Amino acid sequence: MLNQKISGLIAAPFTPFDENGELNLELIPQYYAMLKRNGVKGAFICGSTGEGVSLTFEEKVAVMTAWASLTKEDDAFILMMLLGGTNIKECQQLARLAEQVGVDVVSFTSPSYFKPAHVDQLARCCVEIASAAPNTAFYYYHIPVLTGGNFQMIDLLKKIDGMIPNFKGIKYTHEDFMDFLSCMNYADRKYDMLWGRDENMLSALVLGNKGAVGSTYNYAAPLYLELIDAYDKGDVEKANALQQQSIDMITLLGKYGGISVGKAYMKLIGLDCGEFRLPVKNMSAEQFELFKNDVNKLGFQTFCAR
Repeated sequence: MLNQKISGLIAAPFTPFDENGELNLELIPQYYAMLKRNGVKGAFICGSTGEGVSLTFEEKVAVMTAWASLTKEDDAFILMMLLGGTNIKECQQLARLAEQVGVDVVSFTSPSYFKPAHVDQLARCCVEIASAAPNTAFYYYHIPVLTGGNFQMIDLLKKIDGMIPNFKGIKYTHEDFMDFLSCMNYADRKYDMLWGRDENMLSALVLGNKGAVGSTYNYAAPLYLELIDAYDKGDVEKANALQQQSIDMITLLGKYGGISVGKAYMKLIGLDCGEFRLPVKNMSAEQFELFKNDVNKLGFQTFCAR
């Protein structure tokens, strides 16, 4: 079982599809090699960026197996699998399979249709799912903007502390720095807190954060590694400027349609992952040309992944 806290960048890979919208698993070895080459320490698969909610159970297993076949013997690369958050039984089934194929971490997010009435119910869900893979590290995935699970994570930690032997921490994709810091400091910093907002990385570093999971690390990891290095060396002005570059890059996601724009960035670094599935909107060919012009103005080629 993964016992150490995670440090460095964990990318949240896009699930690659072909021109017909079917899985393109043949691209995953190239994807994995690119992440390694650019200093990324792991992958959080089938999450929001990976369209886990738009994949069938069989597709999730196929994606997980393809990644695990590459990473199982790679001790320097951490594979994290989002099990889901709506169907508890399916999450348990995936957790068992994840443990069998050698995934390092399984993760679960708050149910978003039948929502937990209070944090006690959410804790019960975590207990049920984590116990299905007792020899695999378990992280909760906090992303209330998508799930509606607007609980304080410090309350969840207090509720489950000592209840789940393989519970290791939280992937925290929210802007509540008060709650985040309280979680970091809880029980003598017992739990691992992974920051999930790429555009606020510098603020998280100031609080002492060491590990982060994000979508833009897929195509701009060099920018964030330089940001971390600048901060570690005490060059806050340089770190500030690099964070602004990150913000400018991320702003284009909003301008051109949201999460699907990440796959457009991937095309620009030479990995065509296809389009997002419905109901997500993809940009048109005309919009893509405008997008490329805006990206060039950012100097993307000077800090993008290779």
